[in-house]
Amino acid sequence: MNEPLKTHTARMELIQVRNLKKYYTIRGGFFQRIKSCGKAVDNVSFDIFDGETLGLVGESGCGKTTIGRTMLRLIEPTGGEVYYEGNNIFNLSGGALQAIRRNMQIIFQDPFSSLDPRMPVGESIMEGMRINRIGTRKEQFDMMIDVLRKVGLEDYHARRYPHEFSGGQRQRIGIARALALRPRFIICDEPVSALDVSIQSQVLNILKDLQEEYGLTYLFIAHNLSVVEHISDRVAVMYLGKIVELAHRAELFYNPLHPYTQALLSAIPIPDPAVKRKRITLKGDVPSLFNPPKGCRFHPRCPFAKDQCLVEAPPYREVQKGHFAACWLNE
Repeated sequence: MNEPLKTHTARMELIQVRNLKKYYTIRGGFFQRIKSCGKAVDNVSFDIFDGETLGLVGESGCGKTTIGRTMLRLIEPTGGEVYYEGNNIFNLSGGALQAIRRNMQIIFQDPFSSLDPRMPVGESIMEGMRINRIGTRKEQFDMMIDVLRKVGLEDYHARRYPHEFSGGQRQRIGIARALALRPRFIICDEPVSALDVSIQSQVLNILKDLQEEYGLTYLFIAHNLSVVEHISDRVAVMYLGKIVELAHRAELFYNPLHPYTQALLSAIPIPDPAVKRKRITLKGDVPSLFNPPKGCRFHPRCPFAKDQCLVEAPPYREVQKGHFAACWLNE
């Protein structure tokens, strides 16, 4: 059973994203002029409260990972602002940017490609400490061993190389590396999507235990709504570069306001074979980011689309207290 609805009136925003944009261009011709522009993230705004987990869900290619990487400036933004404790990350450089990045880490979807195959995992974990000049070599080693134990690995694992580990173990190493600098905010970019179901639960439990112990704040990116329901406090739903709905977990799962969210929830399997859920099947394919539909971007696939949806994009607004949506059906 879900927990009762929480409010955030007494909690501070650790992260504030305002009108974030990331566009990709295709150039062609003799003068390499811009031929088309793909809006991977288009004017997205949201807050993440201190100590919470905000789930970010949507189909592949909707812009979830781009948001996470742009927030950390692993990808440079096209426009907008991202504030960490009131400081606009996009205005920082040099030592100021490095200092704030120490508090903002990421767990990548593919832990194997994010680890140096020629470096023992212990050295990979300590690399961030050396870059940020944290402690002596002995202190760095002790901190590395400590985080390995926190994620359920043994001391001798520090001497092994990435190819000697299973997928679940490599993901634990990725978590340990993100945790090594003692950050306050971690972006979890589909950290369990490539793992077996039994291993998924172990990794999720590790993330929840670490959050409780260290007071961490997560942006949890995923496409599996069952996983998001298990770990998130609030959930944001993305479609084609935009957030179309955001609400507390319990509110969103029991009272989805956007047709796209309703379709996603209808696809969640029910463990009881005697219980059947009415499946909402979306027609057509996801449109191209380089040629999005006019009006509401979801209207070509929406079973409830009306004439207004074809010509005018709905505003993203607070429909109910703490429940935001962008759909003309809620007007």
